[in-house]
Amino acid sequence: MLTAMIMMLAVGGFLGALLGVAGVLFYVKPDERVAKVLSMLPGYNCGACGYPGCAGLADALVEGKVVKVSACKPSSAQQRVDIANYLIETPGPDGKTLPTVPQ
Repeated sequence: MLTAMIMMLAVGGFLGALLGVAGVLFYVKPDERVAKVLSMLPGYNCGACGYPGCAGLADALVEGKVVKVSACKPSSAQQRVDIANYLIETPGPDGKTLPTVPQ
């Protein structure tokens, strides 16, 4: 009984350490543009755009899955222009900008 407990503790500790090392080695730096676009959206999380809240839409805009910022129905015209200009002017990690359209 004691041997089994010690073995489980050793295996659990080893696997936990392995997951910790894998988390550091395989870390993917998030695109900072997603957080900026998310802060520019109205933040209603209504889902009217077809995505699960503003975070989903911000991610889709930055990845180029959505090219029209007007997918966000509650946003104002000025917010749409600001988001489109930001995505056009700010390159991503690969150095490319996105061809987004405010309307």
